[in-house]
Amino acid sequence: MPDYFIILIVLLPLCAAPLCVLLSHRRLAWGAATLTCWASFAIAVTLLHHVLVSGPVTYMFGGWPVPMGIGYKIDLFNAMMLVLVTFIASVILPYAAQSITIEIQKEKQSVFYAVVMLYLTGINGILATNDAFNLYVFLEIASLATYALIAMGKSRRSLMSSFEYLVLGTIGATFYLIGIGLLYAMTGTLNIDDLAVRIKSAHDIQPLQAAFAFITLGLAMKMALFPLHQWLTNAYTYAPACISALLASTSTKISLYVLIRITFSLFGFDFAFNDIPFSAITGCLGILAMLAGSLLAIYQTDVKRMLAFSSVAQVGYIILGFSFATETGLTASITHMINDSLAKGCLFLVAGALLWQKADTSLYHLNGSAKQMPLCMAAMVIACASIVGIPFTGGFVSKWYFLFAAIRQDMWLSVVAILGSTIMASIYCWKLVEAAYVKDTLHPISAAKPLPLSMVLSIWMFTGAVIYVGIDTSFSVYLAEKVAIHFIQGATW
Repeated sequence: MPDYFIILIVLLPLCAAPLCVLLSHRRLAWGAATLTCWASFAIAVTLLHHVLVSGPVTYMFGGWPVPMGIGYKIDLFNAMMLVLVTFIASVILPYAAQSITIEIQKEKQSVFYAVVMLYLTGINGILATNDAFNLYVFLEIASLATYALIAMGKSRRSLMSSFEYLVLGTIGATFYLIGIGLLYAMTGTLNIDDLAVRIKSAHDIQPLQAAFAFITLGLAMKMALFPLHQWLTNAYTYAPACISALLASTSTKISLYVLIRITFSLFGFDFAFNDIPFSAITGCLGILAMLAGSLLAIYQTDVKRMLAFSSVAQVGYIILGFSFATETGLTASITHMINDSLAKGCLFLVAGALLWQKADTSLYHLNGSAKQMPLCMAAMVIACASIVGIPFTGGFVSKWYFLFAAIRQDMWLSVVAILGSTIMASIYCWKLVEAAYVKDTLHPISAAKPLPLSMVLSIWMFTGAVIYVGIDTSFSVYLAEKVAIHFIQGATW
């Protein structure tokens, strides 16, 4: 595999962004963005295959050695995440071609695709870089693109939601930067591998603890960990439908990826879980997020807002598994990152389909939708089954691992929280299914606006992926286990 493949995964969307603006025409811009996403997906699959066969790949820009040079490093963890995020973007772009026509003015649509490309640049850069400051730069590129994308929403509250996220996101990024600054002051390097080596020889542990606290707090705000989740619910509710799906599937998952990467690759297992009570803190916050997110979702009357609170709960699951600090717990967390991304992407696209037909995403307008959108509602049922954790869906696999990890460590409070959150998830998911299948439709079926084929296909690509990861776990669980064993035991990839 040529070395430049590692650079292309970031460079392609970066070049596509100005191209979308220059093309000006919305269909040409959409074509350029879609081709870029699928090309990025092909590169990500190639990188994952290469890592599985030959091990991690590194690239130092300009040939400068560590600590002077800036490098990219692709190992199994970020390779599988690259495959996930590029797949999600590739599936959502065909859907966006039609869905944004009712949400974004025609003359702004080419700019919309340019900003989506900048977002993908940031996300891919976060995953590819092996430099702590570069990671911050890409984090900000993705965040700035996110602010713009949320502000493009149809509702007037989109602007306020974007501003709210801008304020909290900037505070989170600042905390992360302070933590990295402390590490640089102590070690004189920003390369993550080099930092990890120098940190182990540090004699004064207090600055390290302060740096770890700042970084973790910053990332907790970015991933919307309860009670720092306020920005997420409004952002997901008022962003354009396809952007809600893109953010729900990738945004918080990338922050969770960074937390896992920084904890294990930079600070190390002993520092995070033996020297400080990190496991107890994250465990409590994870349980609170699971219960509070699920409970609040039950009382929502808007489909997108309900799904947003569900996302808060899913972050709690992932943090809880991470807090176990065991192979099974970490496997559950990484597997759930994949499974929830696919299910939540599907559900937000279904919400977008509801917006397309009914011009509203309230639960009231979902009534009787199974007669007007049978394919979409069938997809919604399958995605809801994954959120609840019903067999033959991805959600069942990861929830089984969460329970197994908690029981093996005799953490019965966690077991109760997982079961309680699952029961609450079945309640709010049933509210969706009941509205679609049991309640009477509000409008005559003949008056329904036909749903474009591209939107239905995107929804069912997500649905197919939800079923696939529930039956064949060779991508999700198998790779997640290898990553977990590497982080916990220090085994080779």
